[in-house]
Amino acid sequence: MKKSTNNTKLFFLQSSQHKPTPSLLGARHRLCFASVLLSFFTFASLLSLHPFSSSTTTTSPPNLSSSASAAAAASHHPSLPDPLFDALLFYATSSSTPGRMADTDLRAAAAVLRRRAPCNLLVFGLGHESPLWLALNHGGLTVFLDHSDLRASRFEDQRPGLPGLEVYATPFPTRVSDLRPVLDAVRPEEASPRGRCRPVQDLLFSDCPLALSDLPNHLYRLAWDVVFVDGPPGYHPEAPGRAAAIFTAAVLARSVGGEGTTEVLVHDHDREVERVCSEEFLCLENMVGSAGNLAHFVIHRGRDAGGGGFCKNRTATS
Repeated sequence: MKKSTNNTKLFFLQSSQHKPTPSLLGARHRLCFASVLLSFFTFASLLSLHPFSSSTTTTSPPNLSSSASAAAAASHHPSLPDPLFDALLFYATSSSTPGRMADTDLRAAAAVLRRRAPCNLLVFGLGHESPLWLALNHGGLTVFLDHSDLRASRFEDQRPGLPGLEVYATPFPTRVSDLRPVLDAVRPEEASPRGRCRPVQDLLFSDCPLALSDLPNHLYRLAWDVVFVDGPPGYHPEAPGRAAAIFTAAVLARSVGGEGTTEVLVHDHDREVERVCSEEFLCLENMVGSAGNLAHFVIHRGRDAGGGGFCKNRTATS
């Protein structure tokens, strides 16, 4: 974790004249199922550890060139085979782990990764589904940002030297209870060409109160294909909330030049901070769908709304 840093033998089987008892059949079926399940997870584990010569690892300090190499590798590496992708998704949605993401939300997020992976994937927040996002983006670059030093360190320590993975702990500057005062301060700064909170800018030098400006430098230079806002926590007034994550995602999506789009997913969109900040910075005109508590936006790179701000129109956020 970096801080925001033949002896061949033939066997002939003879059929028995005695029919196996039902209990014996059940035992055989259970043994067969267990063998298949063990084989699947063994294969999935080996696949996730397969090395790629141009991928970024977390064993040495990453830089722009190494992460760019990982991004280039993602464009040439084949995506995860559909049967394996489907199997991973099946077992994830079959889990009874308390607090995990709802099936509807999980499948909607996975559908985006199926289209875009292997890709540059930025995830705000570590949780139950983090290993799944990493696996589904096999061959791409997956970066996790979390507010907890301990959780970020533990996640990386469990996957030492895994290619294509970067994990960083970073502080988030706001709290859930700060939403309205922060928006009142940010809005006058959005439309001005020199405003601190304009939609196209170099976040590394930003003074906007919602900007995450202390991330590793190379993260600001990458063209992100998918940004998933699933953290930090926002379930009580003193929690960090996701206002800064959503603002930063919106600016990162717009500020890299060139053609293409960045798809931004916001989880827990039913909560006030997530809904209001999504409408403020990601914009309803860019919202292409929702499923359960997951909202899906598509942002065109290198563009503001035409008048200098994030959105052409505001509704609920005004």
